[in-house]
Amino acid sequence: MPDITASDGTRLHYAETGDPAARPVVLIAGFKAAASSWRYQVKPLERAGHRVIAFDRRGHGASDPGEREPTMERHGRDIHDLLEGLDLRDATLVGQSMGGNAIWALVDRFGTDRVRDLVIVDQTPCMLNHDDWPYGFYDYDASNVDTLFATGIHDPGRFPAKSKGLVRVARMLRALDLPKGGAPTYSDAELAPLADHAKRDWRPVVARADVPVLFVAGAESEVWPSGHADAAAALNPLAQAVVIERDGHAANIEQPAAFSRILLDWLARRTP
Repeated sequence: MPDITASDGTRLHYAETGDPAARPVVLIAGFKAAASSWRYQVKPLERAGHRVIAFDRRGHGASDPGEREPTMERHGRDIHDLLEGLDLRDATLVGQSMGGNAIWALVDRFGTDRVRDLVIVDQTPCMLNHDDWPYGFYDYDASNVDTLFATGIHDPGRFPAKSKGLVRVARMLRALDLPKGGAPTYSDAELAPLADHAKRDWRPVVARADVPVLFVAGAESEVWPSGHADAAAALNPLAQAVVIERDGHAANIEQPAAFSRILLDWLARRTP
């Protein structure tokens, strides 16, 4: 399995497929998800002629957790280390959930010199609800800013698994390798970046991004209103938004065919 060494010495894993000389598409999964969660997109991207790189963020999949800096800045720097380590240029970065905000951490610190465009998959740029931003995590506000994510992911009770149907649930179980029954567990290496992630506001970074951005939302996201995509896109004239019907937070998994069509169309419109 191919690895890179991050700038702090941590071993980070990635999976690569497709034409090594083609335009790179870097897939960055969300919280507790491994690179394998992109299994439904890899083959369509390959067939379309892309170089496909699925990245395990530190503490996820086959990557080591590291010992320092459990912050979104570190996760953004890791993406930078991947781009530099593989000498990727003109890359499309696709980030789902926390992977999307890791991309904003990269852009904030390092800019977009190696990046052609971005796709953010069901991730609001600000998880904390404010008077001017009602698109954060359900029920997360100033009253519980330090407690809601202290021990893991709070269940807001919206769009439960039983509402998704067997096919969508089976896709998530297969793609995410979720445990069959029982409550999820969280390591300290997972909880530290989660707490940092929850409090961040990336809207100023979205507003100054100088490459095209596509925000994708699931109409039935369990964690925040789908209006976050349009609201985020409104921050930047280079941004667009799309909402996938009958789709949840794991938008690329629950409706993989619809998501892959949207992604491939986005890529095709930006190919010289």
